[in-house]
Amino acid sequence: MDLENKLTVAQIKEIVDLISDENDPVLHKLAKDERKSVQRLIQNKVKLIDKAKQAEIEHLKRLTFETTLWKNGYEFIAGIDEVGRGPLAGPVVTAAVILPRDCSRLVGVNDSKQLSLEKRKVFDQLIKEVALEYSITVIDSNEIDRLNIYEATRLSMLKSVEQLKLEPNYLLLDAMRIDSAIPQESLVKGDQRSLSIAAASIIAKVYRDEMMIAYSEMFPEFGFEKHMGYGTKQHLNALASYGYTPIHRQSFSPVANTRQAYESSGQ
Repeated sequence: MDLENKLTVAQIKEIVDLISDENDPVLHKLAKDERKSVQRLIQNKVKLIDKAKQAEIEHLKRLTFETTLWKNGYEFIAGIDEVGRGPLAGPVVTAAVILPRDCSRLVGVNDSKQLSLEKRKVFDQLIKEVALEYSITVIDSNEIDRLNIYEATRLSMLKSVEQLKLEPNYLLLDAMRIDSAIPQESLVKGDQRSLSIAAASIIAKVYRDEMMIAYSEMFPEFGFEKHMGYGTKQHLNALASYGYTPIHRQSFSPVANTRQAYESSGQ
């Protein structure tokens, strides 16, 4: 059948939407249609197919560590990551995630910082559906001040592992090590290199952001919903004008300086 001469553009679009392989003979047949609208349809479809293929390649690459560990007999691998080491206010939040061998629904999962808000929220729900097990741990500003941020983060990661109902037999951590008897590996830029760590980074990020948005309603003058507690110009100006709040980390120098200034002035 001479497809390109018998089909309308709308009909061709319906056919093209169902094609998933750029080498599909039907796609090559339709590409002979000289109508500009059809040519655009074909070109856009080829780009979408190429983008999907690249996403699949990157997905499999981010499973390299997990795949090797699975082959070596480690069935339950937990990826652990943190969010919130750098902010002046709010908690540090960590998550631990154990993924199944079939992670095909998680194509596109990456370091939370490289995803839009909308994608993070979608993946947050999807990861929770797909994961064999996950946990979230929150360490507040008081504990951060007591321990220091590095030790508070390590403690939070350890608690996330201990809270997993399904005990992992291997840990993958983003550039950290924790005091656990479970075999572990610290990966620099692990949230970009391991799907399990990336999944943990997304869950932790979404959870912490929601906490900071809630705090923004308690302390609206600080605009926490915009900067999530990081030391932006808006945040520093608010500190200078209003002082610090109960969720600020008093061991962090900008907050400590504000406290000292207020104490010296007798406020």
